[in-house]
Amino acid sequence: MSEGLAPWLLVAGLGAFHGLNPAMGWLFAVALGLHRGSGRVVAWALLPIALGHALAIAAAVAAFLLAGAVLELAVLRRVAGVLLLAWAFWVVRRGHPRRVRVGMTTGAAGLVLWSFTMASAHGAGLMLLPALVPICFSGGVVPQLATTSGRALLVVLLHSAAMLAVTAALAFLVYRVVGVAILRSAWLNLDLLWALALSATGLWLLLG
Repeated sequence: MSEGLAPWLLVAGLGAFHGLNPAMGWLFAVALGLHRGSGRVVAWALLPIALGHALAIAAAVAAFLLAGAVLELAVLRRVAGVLLLAWAFWVVRRGHPRRVRVGMTTGAAGLVLWSFTMASAHGAGLMLLPALVPICFSGGVVPQLATTSGRALLVVLLHSAAMLAVTAALAFLVYRVVGVAILRSAWLNLDLLWALALSATGLWLLLG
C-alpha cells in the first residue's frame, strides 16, 4: 500500500466507522422517520446530520492546523495524544456524553446543532489527527497555507462523504428492512470500541 494513500484511506475508514455509531445520527434519522411516518424524512434528516458532523470535524482540523503553526510538531503530537487518552478515559468512566435535547419536531438547524455537538463531545475530529500529520505536515513543518487549507478541506469532504454513505445505508436498512425491534436484542454498545479507538489514536501520536 502506498504510504501516500494510507492516510486518505484512514480518513475514509474513520468516516465509515463514525457512520456505524448510532450516536452519530443514523438512529435519530430512523426515529424521525418513524415518528413522522415517512421514509423521505429519514433521507431529509441525513443531510443536516452529515453537515453538523462535517462542521465538527472541520473545527477540530482547523484547531490542529492552527496549533501546528505555533507549536513544534513533536510537542503538538504529544499534547494531542494526551488529550485523546484523557478523552478515552472519560468515555469509559461516563459513557456517552450528555446529549443535546432535540425533539422529534426539530428542523434542519436543530439537527445540525445536535450532530455538531454529538461529534464534538465524542471527540470524533480528534481521531483524524494521525491522518492529518502526514497529509498536512510535510517533513515535520506546515506547508503553505493555501496547500494546507486545500488538503484539510479534502480531508473533511472525504471523511464526511464516507460517514454519510454508511449512515444512510444503516438508516434505510433499519427503517425499511430490519426494523427497530431488533435493536432490543441485537444492540451493540460501542462505548468501549470508541474508547479503544481514541486510545489507539492517542498512543499512536505519543509513540509514533
